[in-house]
Amino acid sequence: MLNEAQALTREYAMLPPGGHVLCAVSGGADSVCLLHWLRGRAEEEGFALTAAHFDHRLRGAESDRDAAFVRDLCRDWKVPCVVGEGDVSAEAGRRGAGIEETARALRYDFLERTAEAVGAGRIATAHTANDNVETMLLHLIRGSGLQGLTGIRPRRGRLIRPLLTTTRVEVEAYLAAHALPHVEDSTNADTAYARNKLRRQVIPLLEELNPQVVSRMADTVGCLRADNDYLTAQAMAAVRTAEPTVTGGLVLPAGQVARLPDPIAVRAVGVLLARLGEYQYRAAHLRSVVDLARSARPSGSVDLPHGLAARRAYELLVLEPAGEGSGWTPVPLAVPGETALPELGWKLVCRPAQTPAEPPTDPLVCYLDPAALTGPLVVRPRAEGDAITLPGRPRKRIKKLLIDAKVPRRDREDLPVAADETGPVWLAGFGPDAPRLAAPGAPALELRAIPLRRPASPRGSHS
Repeated sequence: MLNEAQALTREYAMLPPGGHVLCAVSGGADSVCLLHWLRGRAEEEGFALTAAHFDHRLRGAESDRDAAFVRDLCRDWKVPCVVGEGDVSAEAGRRGAGIEETARALRYDFLERTAEAVGAGRIATAHTANDNVETMLLHLIRGSGLQGLTGIRPRRGRLIRPLLTTTRVEVEAYLAAHALPHVEDSTNADTAYARNKLRRQVIPLLEELNPQVVSRMADTVGCLRADNDYLTAQAMAAVRTAEPTVTGGLVLPAGQVARLPDPIAVRAVGVLLARLGEYQYRAAHLRSVVDLARSARPSGSVDLPHGLAARRAYELLVLEPAGEGSGWTPVPLAVPGETALPELGWKLVCRPAQTPAEPPTDPLVCYLDPAALTGPLVVRPRAEGDAITLPGRPRKRIKKLLIDAKVPRRDREDLPVAADETGPVWLAGFGPDAPRLAAPGAPALELRAIPLRRPASPRGSHS
């Protein structure tokens, strides 16, 4: 029996010989079936098995009954069992979230922590083909793209669902064949919950039209998942060159997203956001970022959930924590010595030296004339009215210089300026103020800028 489960576990390498599987057991029919089946597989295939039960403290004496049932069952079957609990109702109030959402979060947190504690490389849950069909229908009813119609994944990391292609009818047949006991959650009969209404009212009607509707729809979910996985793989390849920013975000040329076909562009944004955290985003959020990437405007931003934001910086698309600004404080330039600016990605080194016969053309190195400097040197953000005369170029206000160079507005304040009392003597990424340079062979103050990340890149561009 459960041939579908056997095939699925092999296809997704769910049960490695010599490994350790943690099985989530509520005490209901599905989880009892899964635990019993895994117990048999463990003996045959040589992996360790531990059960885990989480008491949500939502159903009073019934919750206590379930926990006691699982403990007794595992004792009789000689399966190690870990029982945990959490006050879901109180936690939902603290989080301002729904009961179901909070229950799931606490339950999976418990399973992850327990897996770590017992050394389990897999966490098995008893989702069935019926659960998968119900999930697909819920997404369809609420409105969904292809991603939402792919249902529950058979495997995600160490989380596995061996029964995902097994129907509830097959589970019940397995329980009957092996005379296995189980408990019933009274809330499963409450059709105020959308999933229960689908399970008890809608799917039975569909089965009148096609008795095999669950199996057929489960097959459809598998086909849709394969299509979606292909599109997602294309999206991942399209944005694989995205680079980290100093703010903990990601940056890439906006054109890499803008030129993609719509189905792949939206997924590409999802792929990027997934690298910043395991959060859920609506299609409208993903679409808004695609539109930003395709906009003809050189700047703009989109606020996203979970404290993130997307912004355009000329030809770049940046995804990062919202509200990240510069706000850095000017610091004295150590002369001689090193001045580190780790939040900006720079380190400045100053020392007495002699100007070489051939002055450097590298904007990261310059030789300043001590006689041309007034007062102590500081490193600070650009100030209104700052101007500089770069070697071989006319004098220009730094603001205009940065605009002409298409440095994003948000990043202009993060470019360090070395200055004395009269104004800038050097601008990061651009070079020194020519009138302040020492003559070849003359004593000088060497100023050398060392990028801590990538050469001469302002924050949020290619850094």
